Amino acid sequence: MALIAVLYVMIINGVAMLLYYLDKKYAVKKKDRISENNLLLCGALGGSIGSAFGMLFFRHKTKHWKFRILVPLFLAVHFAILVLIF
Repeated sequence: MALIAVLYVMIINGVAMLLYYLDKKYAVKKKDRISENNLLLCGALGGSIGSAFGMLFFRHKTKHWKFRILVPLFLAVHFAILVLIF
């Protein structure tokens, strides 16, 4: 069970970071974008670390208040859940 949880967290964080990369790339090329709701949903579903790194590494969505508040909040909630479990 723990292995499945670890794999899930690794995959969802990788997907979150990839989504931020792709959205930034699409923004630069003025193509269809990944919705803000999908980016935030991915962070809420366990990809908060990937979302935070995606924001920092790709300098994407860092000025939007929703992302500046919600991504760290998701990260804090996920950390609190991890502390409660272990």
